[in-house]
Amino acid sequence: MIRRCTDRDFERIYSVINDSAVAYRGVIPEDRLKTPYMSREELRHEIDEGVVFYGFEEEGEIQGVMGIQQVLDVTLIRHAYVCTARRNRGIGGKLLSHLRQMTDKPILIGTWTDASWAVRFYEGRGFKLVSEREKNLLLRKYWNVPDRQIDTSVVLAEDRWREVGIR
Repeated sequence: MIRRCTDRDFERIYSVINDSAVAYRGVIPEDRLKTPYMSREELRHEIDEGVVFYGFEEEGEIQGVMGIQQVLDVTLIRHAYVCTARRNRGIGGKLLSHLRQMTDKPILIGTWTDASWAVRFYEGRGFKLVSEREKNLLLRKYWNVPDRQIDTSVVLAEDRWREVGIR
């Protein structure tokens, strides 16, 4: 079952994110990886900034989370994580499909350049990498991330994102 997460789910969202982010060890730049990967304060900040989390619940517990955030004229998919023990069972695909149905706006997704499994996941669902120039512009316009993260990230988009254009 997929459902919108509530404040009661905060600790479980935090747990899923940090369990799943272990996959980044040895993959993303060391200066971008910390423990925990996302602190409670950072998670609270993301929610306060408009990220709405949805959870895939199975056996009474959230096994995967994915956030959606409306920013200006696009929708961002944010913080997509599935518990390590539940990966490769279709949870991420179900969450993404659910969130895609929730917006008429073009969807953009940012992830780490070296997280090849994440890039393949999104490409397998019709998203395409944008050019380096477009990535830099999009990350500065729609995200609030440091320059170092921009340097080490990619953006994937639906074809229709070009309707919005970069201004």
